[in-house]
Amino acid sequence: MSGEKSTVKHAKKHNLKSVAELLGVSVATVSNAFNRPDQLSHDLRRKILEQCSTIGYSGPNAAARSLRTGKSGIIAVLLSDTLEYSVSDPVANQFVKGVAETLQQQGRDLLLLSGKHNHRSSSAEAVPDGFILYGSPNNPEQLERIFRQQKPMITVDCNIAGLPSVNINNLSTAQLSAEHAFKRMPGKIAVLGLRLIESDRVCRIQPHELYGTEQSVSRRRLEGYLAAAKANGRELPAEAIWQIPVNQHDLAMMAAREALQQAERPKVLLCMSDVIALAAMMVARELSIRIPEDLVVVGFDGIDEGERSVPSLTTIHQYSAEKGRVAASRLLAGDLSGDTELACDLVVRGSC
Repeated sequence: MSGEKSTVKHAKKHNLKSVAELLGVSVATVSNAFNRPDQLSHDLRRKILEQCSTIGYSGPNAAARSLRTGKSGIIAVLLSDTLEYSVSDPVANQFVKGVAETLQQQGRDLLLLSGKHNHRSSSAEAVPDGFILYGSPNNPEQLERIFRQQKPMITVDCNIAGLPSVNINNLSTAQLSAEHAFKRMPGKIAVLGLRLIESDRVCRIQPHELYGTEQSVSRRRLEGYLAAAKANGRELPAEAIWQIPVNQHDLAMMAAREALQQAERPKVLLCMSDVIALAAMMVARELSIRIPEDLVVVGFDGIDEGERSVPSLTTIHQYSAEKGRVAASRLLAGDLSGDTELACDLVVRGSC
């Protein structure tokens, strides 16, 4: 009633120190019960957690602990693409899976940050203890904000001066795949490239527009294709190279239709991803082009779908999950000098 005083009592909000005094144990013992269970016997930990539950204490405040120690226990992966794309792309997905496996084993958490079209400062950028930069950064302002924090960083599939990296040799592996294709099939070559120039369109490239080899994984793959063509006396002019802005099936089909419906149809199709190669093979079937009798196709990445396709896809298999595990392990260990180059395999299947 309005004239009566409330009899409801608010429960006292406990902290680590008050709980330790109430239970008659040390602050460290209560803390270990929640954060380092290996430091206590099973029975003691269970007893403390039960007592804490009874008094309504759910554990040390994570935010306060982070402020006190300067550590959040979180590692961020800064993606060069949108979050939506990165979680659906099979290669990026496997990479993030490898990072997550290692962080989980070390008791750390994972934060995904997008560098695509993110021009505003985000409070999330200040949270991580370290950063894994995956792919060529798109946002110089965001990168500068992260650099100013002076936290541990490592790059993957890109190179930034002064930072350690985990990569594959994109040039030599692309050259290997192209030379394999050239041995199997004479005739005209076409390249379905990925992010070779700064454009959102599917188009043929202009050489002066190309990203530099230090900026783009795909540019290094193109250099490998060009080296193989030169070594084998094969022509690979700019008008035989298509730019695909995003590694997506529909955009790859658009480029493949243009390439395969030329008056002089290519006989060798070098694709900078398996997603692109599989889309091109679908277009070839629509056009009644036989693979590998009329056209050989080579991909790059080694995604599972390539093995299941008909015919199965010849590709460069890179170990994306292992790339994630190595990058995360190096970052957590403080191994932040020098570059790691991981091996890849040419997997020969039915498409070439």
